[in-house]
Amino acid sequence: MVLSLPIHASNHAPVQAAGAAAPADAGQLGRETLADRLAERLSAQIQRGTLAPGDRLPTEAQLAATHGVSRSVVREAVHRIKSRGLLVSRQGSGVFVSAPAQHQALEFDPAVLESVEAVVQVVEVRRVLEGEIAALAAERATRAQLTALKQALAAIDAASAAGHDGVAEDLAFHRAIGEATGNPQFRSLLGFLEQYLREGMRITRGNEARRLDFMEAVRKEHRAIVDAIVARDPAAARRAALRHLQHSQRRLEQGGVLPNRAAAKPVGATPRPSKRPPP
Repeated sequence: MVLSLPIHASNHAPVQAAGAAAPADAGQLGRETLADRLAERLSAQIQRGTLAPGDRLPTEAQLAATHGVSRSVVREAVHRIKSRGLLVSRQGSGVFVSAPAQHQALEFDPAVLESVEAVVQVVEVRRVLEGEIAALAAERATRAQLTALKQALAAIDAASAAGHDGVAEDLAFHRAIGEATGNPQFRSLLGFLEQYLREGMRITRGNEARRLDFMEAVRKEHRAIVDAIVARDPAAARRAALRHLQHSQRRLEQGGVLPNRAAAKPVGATPRPSKRPPP
């Protein structure tokens, strides 16, 4: 049983009825937005048990009529839910709710890609991880991995000198730190997070390119991480990585997109009393 009210567009106007021709100016973004909403709604019903494992999903026509969307929106939404393993097609029988998976793939809400503030949240996740990754790299890195780490660092400077944004090289540098732990799971995890960080890094590196002090700060932070790993000093590597991620978050927030968000404090910092008199 599917319980729902019709889905409406972002401006709260009713969307096209089932079977109706799409407006001439209906863009792909609008259809994707409706598909997102329908997929989220049906997924929630599966998670609540309203649609239980083994239940047959209503037909495209039924879902379109129930939710007030076109059949193409229904098809896209169902496809997205299938890709998450929540639905399965049976030849000649229809689409059914899958049994709960014992192993679920890691995923973030797609909204992570929609705002800088959400990207900052991913940076916070990354900060928790990368301090320990750097510490393990300091303990375990081989000579070859240390060489690769130095080369990755040099590649960032080369990209900047060539006028590139250096995002790919920056991400490769952090992957090299993960590689230096000798644990392939860190490489996979950092690779997963990259898809949510690329746009935020383009913003920060764009800011850095306009401010020499930012560029120099990033260069010093990267160098401090490498120096600590090469020196086999896990504590220093952890501190350097955390400091870099905290400052990266601050630079992201200072890009002029997030209003009134407090800047992150350096590791171990204590608040300083204001020198200005109270109002």
